[in-house]
Amino acid sequence: MWSVVGVECLKLRAQFKARLVLGVCLVGPFAFAVAMQLQSSMPSDTLFGRAVKESGFALSLVVLGFAALWAFPLLTSVVAGDLFSGEDRYGTWKMVLTRSCSRAEVFAGKTAAAVGFSCLASLLLAASSVAAGLMIIGGGPLIDLSGVLLPSDQALYRVSLAWASILPPVLAVTAMSVLLSVVSRSSVVGVGIPVVLALLMQLAALLDGPEPLRRLLITSGFVAWHGLLAQPPFYGSLVHSATVSAVCFGGCLAIAYWQLRQRDIGG
Repeated sequence: MWSVVGVECLKLRAQFKARLVLGVCLVGPFAFAVAMQLQSSMPSDTLFGRAVKESGFALSLVVLGFAALWAFPLLTSVVAGDLFSGEDRYGTWKMVLTRSCSRAEVFAGKTAAAVGFSCLASLLLAASSVAAGLMIIGGGPLIDLSGVLLPSDQALYRVSLAWASILPPVLAVTAMSVLLSVVSRSSVVGVGIPVVLALLMQLAALLDGPEPLRRLLITSGFVAWHGLLAQPPFYGSLVHSATVSAVCFGGCLAIAYWQLRQRDIGG
């Protein structure tokens, strides 16, 4: 399995799209911070948007809110949706599956590479947003959603927890992309459909649909961090969204592995 992971990492290093995604995650928050400093208007219609010029931690949370709505589905599926279907596109399955490398090992290695890239992109975006906020805006205290002033050390702790809380839904979308990549054998489907589904889920949540349905949406985990910035913090939505994401993650990977096991590679 680790041999497969190593090969996939080498392939990702050579792919322009993977380098582009990581480059955007690194540079994007700095460009946003500079733009906020140069213009007089602020994104006041977003959470913490009014405070982006007062605290760098607010800027990081604005980036998180934007990424949760639009960026994370694309960041996670751009690699995960192509790892398996790429072998179909180039006709290389017979070269990959040898006597020394079983389907289970290939599946585990490719999945681990997809999960690793999704986590790396998310963590890089988190670190870059915090660094951009502190370097360009400053490390002033943050006013949370309850109107309580958080000192810089507490603000950094809460912001770090907020970014960490989006990892479960990120992994769930990654698993969905893996499943679609295996089943469809198409990179367009593996990359595009998870993005479309995530946007539809976001729209369903914004339209204030039935509460039971909203609680079952994977994308609800992308906004569960709001409870961490209240006084006192509440964690119920985080636990629920993490449970939904874990079920989706395990279910999608189980079906994907079963589909790969049933396939006639030579056909």
